[in-house]
Amino acid sequence: MVAVDSTVWIEALRRQGDVQVKLGLEGLLEHYQAQLLAPVRLEVLGGARVEERWRLSAHFACLPFRRVTDDDWERAVSLAWRLREQGLSVPWLDVLIAALALHDQVRLYTLDAHFGRIAEVTGLRLYQPGHAGLFAPD
Repeated sequence: MVAVDSTVWIEALRRQGDVQVKLGLEGLLEHYQAQLLAPVRLEVLGGARVEERWRLSAHFACLPFRRVTDDDWERAVSLAWRLREQGLSVPWLDVLIAALALHDQVRLYTLDAHFGRIAEVTGLRLYQPGHAGLFAPD
């Protein structure tokens, strides 16, 4: 399973979005490997245009969905402290997304450089699609 960050969803949904990102997401969806995290749902649907909301909501309803628990929030706080001790200042939702992916031991498909820095400190595994966007198993 690969958690897909909002940066990928947003880029893939843009008309003029990066074709490689679109193919990478398509590869995950075709192999039933794309996971939707609760904070990503908020970021994407919260910023969606009125005419896109229903369609996106229906699409997201078909994906494996990862809710956020009280324990997840505690893990995110611990991760935020760890990152700050390393001199990293990361947006809070990114910390939460990283904490979820780390706990669940899933890779994260993202275009956000913050996650690269988080990976250096934590071992967060980032997903890179295979050739022509094909799904790249572990």
